[in-house]
Amino acid sequence: MDDRLAPVLRPVRAGNGFEEALEQILQIVRLGLVPQGERLPAERELAERLHISRVTLREVLKVLQDQGLVESRRGRYGGTFVLARTRSASEEEVRRRVAAVDVEDTLRFREVLEVGAAGLCATHGLTGEQTRRLRAALAATHDAPLADYRRLDTLLHLTLAELSGSVTLAAQYAAVRATVNDLLDGIPLLVRNLEHSQRQHTALVEAVLDRDADGAREVMREHCCGTAALLRGFLA
Repeated sequence: MDDRLAPVLRPVRAGNGFEEALEQILQIVRLGLVPQGERLPAERELAERLHISRVTLREVLKVLQDQGLVESRRGRYGGTFVLARTRSASEEEVRRRVAAVDVEDTLRFREVLEVGAAGLCATHGLTGEQTRRLRAALAATHDAPLADYRRLDTLLHLTLAELSGSVTLAAQYAAVRATVNDLLDGIPLLVRNLEHSQRQHTALVEAVLDRDADGAREVMREHCCGTAALLRGFLA
């Protein structure tokens, strides 16, 4: 076991296994816990320490490889190696955006608003027209082309905030979501994460329509935590 990684590597929660595993391994790379040119721990060790399957781990490593952070080498001395990175102009812009906001405060405020909105919608119930609007917003995210996904994802969340019945909550959420979207624009769209998000969206909408306030709040909290994990991982 590599003790250098002990401050970062920990078992992930089942609900967001992919996202949290990605966050932790990104932290390992970003923090230089495994220096450039060195090899990450073997897949078996990483999977055991993270409490995820090797299939999920390979999906995480594939994302890192696609982003030019690591490379896979075969053979007797093979494995996954950390690559040297060159900073692009677009990354500089992302860094400027991150420096301009308190990321942790933004993510926590977003979670409070989203969880609260989900609970309110489930507790008070929706009219027939409101139900139609929420289901239509959900369906639009399912059918969205990748390039349009974040806009329609935002619309779904804004719809839920609006249907909470609190004008103030909806206005505050619109403002914080704009900041979150600025941050999201700085990280890649990951198909695995989008598929997971869609399952959470569906469970959330069903909980709201079933008037299961506790269930709606818990699904939304988990959903927000998944997004936060990705942002922390890529932007730390």
